[in-house]
Amino acid sequence: MNRQTIIHTLIYGLCGGILIVVLRVIEFRFLVVEHSIEIYGGLIAALFAGLGIWLGLKLTKKKEVIVVKEVPIPATQFTLNEQRLKDLGITRRELEILELIAQGLSNREIADKLFVSENTVKTHSSRLFDKLSARRRTQAVQIGKEMGLIP
Repeated sequence: MNRQTIIHTLIYGLCGGILIVVLRVIEFRFLVVEHSIEIYGGLIAALFAGLGIWLGLKLTKKKEVIVVKEVPIPATQFTLNEQRLKDLGITRRELEILELIAQGLSNREIADKLFVSENTVKTHSSRLFDKLSARRRTQAVQIGKEMGLIP
């Protein structure tokens, strides 16, 4: 086979392929035009089916419910360690101030509550800290709880 024959064969095959592609495109366009109502109906049906599935899942989804419930905690009976109170020499007023410190009150608030001056509260607090060997209010409260002086 010579070279010219090969070129003619390739051109003939290429033209045949192009003709087949053109016929398929025309057939496809004719098919779309001929059956356009069915195609549109199928697309709308698929759209509504997807929308229905999404909406069904959204509506039937269980909602998360948060339940806030108060649970009573049995109060432990606190008994004051009278012996420790006597051993340390803590007075009733000092014990009362320790209880108010444990409630988080400031010296001014304690003075207002007990109807005494703020200096009186400071004096009682200072003596209480010495008896408990505490440097700070929080330390005094911690030691008081450990020794059974306050709940």
